Amino acid sequence: MDAFTDVHGTAEDGWEPVRTAFAQNFTRRGDVGAAFALYRHGRKVVDLWGGVAAAGQPSGEPLAGDTVPWAEDTVQIVRSATKGVAAACLLLLHQRGQLDLDAPVGAYWSEFKAHGKERVTVRDVLAHRAGVPALDTPLTPEQALDGTSGPRAVAAQKPQFPPGAAHGYHAHTYGWLVAELVLRASGRSVGRFVAEEIARPLGLDLWVGLPPGQAHRVGGTAETVTPEPAVSGALRARPKRSVQDAYADPGSLTMRAFGAISPRPDENDPAYRAGELPAANGITDARSLARFYAALIGELTDGPRLFVPATLTAARTVESEGPDRVLIVNTRFGLGYMLHGPASPLLAPGSFGHPGRGGCLGFADPASGIGFGYVTNGMQKNVTADPRAQALVRAVRECLR
Repeated sequence: MDAFTDVHGTAEDGWEPVRTAFAQNFTRRGDVGAAFALYRHGRKVVDLWGGVAAAGQPSGEPLAGDTVPWAEDTVQIVRSATKGVAAACLLLLHQRGQLDLDAPVGAYWSEFKAHGKERVTVRDVLAHRAGVPALDTPLTPEQALDGTSGPRAVAAQKPQFPPGAAHGYHAHTYGWLVAELVLRASGRSVGRFVAEEIARPLGLDLWVGLPPGQAHRVGGTAETVTPEPAVSGALRARPKRSVQDAYADPGSLTMRAFGAISPRPDENDPAYRAGELPAANGITDARSLARFYAALIGELTDGPRLFVPATLTAARTVESEGPDRVLIVNTRFGLGYMLHGPASPLLAPGSFGHPGRGGCLGFADPASGIGFGYVTNGMQKNVTADPRAQALVRAVRECLR
């Protein structure tokens, strides 16, 4: 490893295999800049970082500071790993009696009832059963960020499959659905809700909508392979239409779902980072992601618990399972969280969390008391089962034996 891929931080006794796996992500698996943290029974036991904080734009042009090493306080866009934080917003509102999971979305948001969506429930939204994973007319990046065009477009959209009768990953539209429900139920934007009800109480460096004063801390995205989403061939559900077919067809529901914002936003653009897209542009570090998941399953040694036992049970109970209309493979969802399974391997059968396209991963495992957080700027061609994240999962499993 060169000077910029030295591993910094700590791993307590017994967790050395995790440090080794993290280092090997740079030497064997193409990582660029990354951090990893682990909580066990409410206490941080691993906190590692290494690599460079900025290593080039999708165009290949260098970013300012492209030889700056990843620092202890570097933060990173975690893409769809944001969805797990967004789910917690709705579940906390439900826990407080401000939102009924089984109520129609239209009870809070009357415009959403258009085109036969009047029976779609809040539970359907969290379980990716709302039937609107794509938009007939994609939004521009500017529209996606303006706070109104996204919810308006989703409300006006005709379902692409019968709501409630099937599930399909709502790659972008999930964020507008959640954001509008948070606004209607609480009177606050989703970014403000995250700041006031999750990040501040837990002491997290976590934002959906980056404040200007934190912009200097964000690592730049480094695309090490072509960016189109993909799921490992070993994880296919063997459908009549293959994963490759779906991703190669611009007209497929798969590509339309991932292309609901077009052209693809520049993640290094300060305006994009400052916007509130709770499906895609949360910014955090590994220790905050791990701490967040640790707080979902129990008390922290120095902080509160977020979910009461009933909410925790609801979050990780299977709501959707089987062929995914968007991802093609068989997927399993609880309420806003991917559940452990072949398409999204976590630590154990009771684990729940969410990956981010390109590599990031956060999850909790209640049985072992684990809160897991991995963030990277080395974006690789993965939606789920990123090899770097999976190497860390295997190392954690080894340490728990």
